[in-house]
Amino acid sequence: MRTNRIRTTALAATALVAALSLTACGGNEGTKSAGPAPAATTESTAPQTPQTSEETTAPPAGAPAGTSSTPAQGKHAGGNGDKGTHSGTETATQASSTARTTCTTANTTVTVTKVTRPINHLLLTLKNTGSGLCDAYYAPHLGFDGAQSVFPILKDSKPQAVVTLAPGEEAYAGIALSGEPGQGKLYKSKNLSVFFAKKNGSTYDTPAKLKLPAETYWDDNGFVTYWQSDRANALMY
Repeated sequence: MRTNRIRTTALAATALVAALSLTACGGNEGTKSAGPAPAATTESTAPQTPQTSEETTAPPAGAPAGTSSTPAQGKHAGGNGDKGTHSGTETATQASSTARTTCTTANTTVTVTKVTRPINHLLLTLKNTGSGLCDAYYAPHLGFDGAQSVFPILKDSKPQAVVTLAPGEEAYAGIALSGEPGQGKLYKSKNLSVFFAKKNGSTYDTPAKLKLPAETYWDDNGFVTYWQSDRANALMY
């Protein structure tokens, strides 16, 4: 009896070892490695938002739902939005306003007036009546009726730059009719010719013809100033 119990116990132990071996094999299959993990990449896995040619911003406060403040096409330089904003007439006006020429009788008017201060002075006023810029070069060349030569020009009155007039603007020149009293013979004139200077210093042939104030007397010691942009500067000499 004792021998049978030992044999039975041995058989049971053998069966238990075999069962444990089978369990271990099954467990290894379930935990078998799937191989090395794939290498990480630098690309983001987040969904990419498509890029558009215009930036879309949030709608302004109070705007209806579903609207946005995306800029309209063609609002930038060269866009279709610029087409039609300037008519041909406006473009022509802009071009003419930037044109530049010499001030002459064709694009200006000239007036002469008597002033109270300083005494024995007249004031020439030149106004640009053209559609573009004009340059008033040097000084006006004056011819009093009955004079044998051009009226003297005061060199010390030369401005730092040529006076340029936009349409509607004015330039001024002062006329001292005489020097110190008793220094020269007085002449009486009723008319005055104003010749415009060119850029090279010569003058145009066609002068502006002016009527002088009554009782205008002058002598050879008088002078005319260069064109000035300020009335006070023209009468300071």
